Amino acid sequence: MAELLLEMKNITKLFPGVRALDNVNLKVEKGEIHALVGENGAGKSTLMNVLSGIYPFGSYEGEIFYNGELCRFKEINDSEEKGIVIIHQELALVPYMTIGENMFLGNERGRKAAIDWNETYAKADGLLKTVGLNESSRTLIKDIGVGKQQMVEIAKALAKNVKLLILDEPTASLNETDSKQLLDLLLEFKKSGMTSIIISHKLNEISYVADKITVIRDGSTIETLDKKTDDFSEERIIKGMVGRDLVDRFPKREKKNIGKINLEVENWTVYHPLYSDRKVVDHVSINVRKGEVVGISGLMGAGRTELAMSIFGRSYGTNISGTLKINGETVNLKNAQQAIEKKLAYVTEDRKGNGLILSNSIRINTTLAKMDKISHYNIIDRDLEIKVANEYKEKLRTKCPSIEQKVGNLSGGNQQKVLLSKWMFADPDVIILDEPTRGIDVGAKYEIYCIINRLVAEGKSVIMISSELPEVLGMCDRIYIMNEGRIAGELSQAEATQESIMQHIIKSGKGE
Repeated sequence: MAELLLEMKNITKLFPGVRALDNVNLKVEKGEIHALVGENGAGKSTLMNVLSGIYPFGSYEGEIFYNGELCRFKEINDSEEKGIVIIHQELALVPYMTIGENMFLGNERGRKAAIDWNETYAKADGLLKTVGLNESSRTLIKDIGVGKQQMVEIAKALAKNVKLLILDEPTASLNETDSKQLLDLLLEFKKSGMTSIIISHKLNEISYVADKITVIRDGSTIETLDKKTDDFSEERIIKGMVGRDLVDRFPKREKKNIGKINLEVENWTVYHPLYSDRKVVDHVSINVRKGEVVGISGLMGAGRTELAMSIFGRSYGTNISGTLKINGETVNLKNAQQAIEKKLAYVTEDRKGNGLILSNSIRINTTLAKMDKISHYNIIDRDLEIKVANEYKEKLRTKCPSIEQKVGNLSGGNQQKVLLSKWMFADPDVIILDEPTRGIDVGAKYEIYCIINRLVAEGKSVIMISSELPEVLGMCDRIYIMNEGRIAGELSQAEATQESIMQHIIKSGKGE
């Protein structure tokens, strides 16, 4: 029988107005990869923050046993001393420090008053090889991609002699290649006896890498599935997460009423804002019609976000050229305000950094994009603001105690709903959604898809940028494929498959 490494018993955690964890139990055996799944707000990250000491002993009820010893961690350093290391979804790396400096930050090599840089970089280079990263540890973090930064975080954990590695949404920002590399690395670590806990909404990855899956719903433990004895299919996992069978992953659109072209982009070219000789969008031409969902697919770095932001009032790039037409009228949008006035909206992929003010309430965030609609003579009508925020809370079924809740305290899926509320309130004719379901669970995704269908049913036009091919195929009427800043192909819904999309990317990469 396998040896028990971790047991969390009857963990209960309260926040103001919310019971985040309600008598949660978790058992993890040595050398296994154990997945935690559940909808946004189910309590997965909260449970791991309790384990790692981010929520210290005394702020929760229940007991934690690690290696048979009762543990009462008062801070994260206490858990790290035991070999428990957590890697959060938002990477904690300093961009203008080197890889080596980041890896040993707070864990410096050498004497108290003098860091031994030769030892630091030598050890860092060795650990980078262990995680399969072919980079010098003297490279600045800002000069490597997100996939490599995730590997640096794992190497940093290895530098702390990790025995239990916790990864919270480690592949949320990675493409399929980088994700596969990370998951295979976890499987290699498993061979050497390391134990891992992984939180992820990507159920195909969970099925691939995990030995056991614990499902958490509404702050309570529902069940633990074992790969050796239980059904590990996505359908079975979803049933545990949402409490019912989800028959359709993508809601059907009853009647499609696709009209005339609403937005048209011709020969759009954009250069990098810092490296002015580097072309990031190269003579792109696309269009979207009223009542249509158009997808833009491609690998990370293809130029999809750069295209979207440059269209939205030149929010990105320099030396932008080409023609932009809205409702047949050629427009020159110089800033985001002008774009909003022309009924164009851009819903950013970075909801926490650029989309929302996390320290402000749902009420304030909901009306930010179009404050003149709730103002009289530049004075905000507080009653009207409350009315609007409550209407959108109900319309999008945002889970929150009240509209006065700080957005930063909401789950990822509910933050995304507030972001959508903000832009729906601006009443755009064309709405660009950049990775609209990144980092949210399958149930919340379904609700976002329903909102998209509702928008096009009202005659709006939706452009959806997504790295998830099943999502693009399930939701879009047409799909543009981008690669290296150019349009590599266009497919109708009937023509589009994962294989055909990848073939266009491969062909364009070969210059065919």
